[in-house]
Parts: sequence; C-alpha cells; structure tokens
Amino acid sequence: MIAPGSTLGLLGGGQLGRMFTVAARTLGYRVTVLDPDPLSPAAEFATGHLNTAYTHPVSLDELAQTCAAVTTEFENAPAEALLALAERTVVRPSGNAVAVAQDRSREKGFIATHGLPVGPYADIRAEADIEAALARVKLPAILKTARFGYDGKGQAAIASRADLERVFAEWKRVPCVLEERLALELEISVILARAADGTVEVFPVAENRHARGILDVTIAPARIPAALAAEATMLATRLAQALEYVGVLAVEMFVVGGRLLVNEIAPRPHNSGHYTIDACRTSQFEQQVRVLCGLPLGDPTLHTPAVMVNLLGDIWGAGEPRWDAVLRHAGAHLHLYGKREARPGRKMGHVTVCEPDPARALEVALAIRRDLGIAESA
Repeated sequence: MIAPGSTLGLLGGGQLGRMFTVAARTLGYRVTVLDPDPLSPAAEFATGHLNTAYTHPVSLDELAQTCAAVTTEFENAPAEALLALAERTVVRPSGNAVAVAQDRSREKGFIATHGLPVGPYADIRAEADIEAALARVKLPAILKTARFGYDGKGQAAIASRADLERVFAEWKRVPCVLEERLALELEISVILARAADGTVEVFPVAENRHARGILDVTIAPARIPAALAAEATMLATRLAQALEYVGVLAVEMFVVGGRLLVNEIAPRPHNSGHYTIDACRTSQFEQQVRVLCGLPLGDPTLHTPAVMVNLLGDIWGAGEPRWDAVLRHAGAHLHLYGKREARPGRKMGHVTVCEPDPARALEVALAIRRDLGIAESA
C-alpha cells in the first residue's frame, strides 16, 4: 500500500487529471502533473507541474525518482513513457494496456480475439485494402483514424466507395478502421475498477446520448433491462481481465437489435462517469487513486439517480453563462474545469442533477440545457 503523504505522478493535465488530483489531494496525497500546457487545469490543484513534453527524459526521470506511483488521464499518453517509468516505479494502468486502447485497429482486434461481440469492421492501411474492406463492411459506414481520434475527431461518414477513396487520400493514407454504421437502439457505458489482485468493482451501467460525436447527456442508471445491464457488466469485466488491467477502465457499448456490441475502451476515468462524483458512494476518480495506491476499492453503489449534462464552449458565445439557471435547482451540481479559453466543442464543465426520482432528474437536466442555450441533440 502506498500511504497518504506520498507523491503520485500523472501524465496529462486536462479535466480528468484535475478531478483525479482533487480526489488524491483530498485523500492526503501530493501530485506531480506532467503536461506541456502551462495552463493545465490539473496543475492548478497539483503540488508540482512538470511543464514539458510527455517524453522529456529529465521529467520522466523526476517522476520515476519522486513518485511512488504514476497513472495517466488520457489514452494518448505515450505508451513508451509508461513502459519506461514502469521499470522504476509503480505504473497503473500498464503501458501495454494503454497501447491497445490507443490504436482502434489493435483495440478492435483485441476485443474480437477474446470472443467479445463487436460490430463489422475492417482495417485499411493502404489503397489495396479498400476492396477487401468493402467486402466485409456494408455501406453506409464510418471511417476512423486508427490513432488520435476522440470526441468525433478523426471520423468521416462514408456513403460510397468514392467517399472512402477520397477521405483516405485526404487523410494522407494514415492507418484507418472502417466500421459499419449500425442501427443503434442505445449507447451505454460500463466503468469499473480492477485492482492488482484481480478484485473488480463496477459502477452502475450508464446510458449516453451524443451530439456531433461528443457526449451530451448521461443517465444513470441506464434505462435497460436488468439482464442486459448484467451482461454489459460481465463483458466489461471479461475485457478487463483479458487486458490484465489494473486501474479504472471505461467500456463503451452499443445496443443493436437487443444485443450488446463492444465499441471501444478508455484506459482511464470517463466522461460518462462524472456523475459518480455526486451520485455514488465512491467516485471514479477516488477509485483511480485507490487502485493506483493499492488501497481497498471503494463502494461504487449509486445512492441517487443522476443525469449529467456536458457543458461545451459553445454556450460561452454570448458571454459568461447564467450559472443561476443551474444552481437554482436544489439537486444540481456544477463542475467547471478552469479552462481559460472557451471554444466550440471544447469541454468546459458539466452539471450533474441528482434526484430520488430518475424521471425528475432527467426533467431538470433537460431544463438546465435549455436555460443555458444548449441546442437539442440530433
């Protein structure tokens, strides 16, 4: 066990890192953030900020020497940096697990290889792969870059072979994955924590709505049959075990024709788990600290139904939003991430509405969206 008072290292200093740092500091740990952004949201709460590139050898050496354990807040943290740190200190999750989640091609292959359900897809690494890809994947489809895509970035709708050839060329033929566009009934996510001894604790399954490829609203618990929620929990647990994962893991899934398909994984806390801060006995961020430090896992039980609304930079277009429209509701909890510049599509904060009645929580959350001028989801 790594006791409070020790220093923890964090690769990445965005909002997920900020919430991890708050949880760690609350438990009595010091935190050193490694992030090239001088205005890192996480660094505002940390006890140290290494303001360099993630692979800077001097910074990595300082983390290895001064931190009892190191984690990451985003999947694009260089896996080689995590692997190098693991030779000298505790690193959770492992660089190998993060490397799988960093690459959509590896991720899809890993999921399929371990017998978990996944939608039709094909890898495209060269123009010569297009013919075989179209034989496996029906159009319309979605082309995604294998690396560095998130929140709708690195994705394009494909309606024809001509579309596929054009987009692949425009993206300079970087490795891609072609995924069949499915008739989704619902999108859900499962967030769990897996300890070094294999112990697993799973948060309630959440229901997610997206707009423009970015999470818009999360409803917890998901409005799905208990049997389907149990299956989703089982699939996520199997995936964590197959990865030999140690840390907090998010698994996104589609419900198609009443069946579950695994979409993608995130080796870290997840946007759809922000509701756990206000609605669960242990938040996903405290759980991340507990796993990292070898502490007993917390109880993930939901004590109040909740609905989370993402706040994007778009709502700052006419000036500072009217936060009284949020805070006049007794069950509403406002979380702002301290980012200095509001840009369209940029995650600036979130609101979680907690109410004993799930329908009331959704009603209030949707009213807050309207009051803040958030456009209705497509």
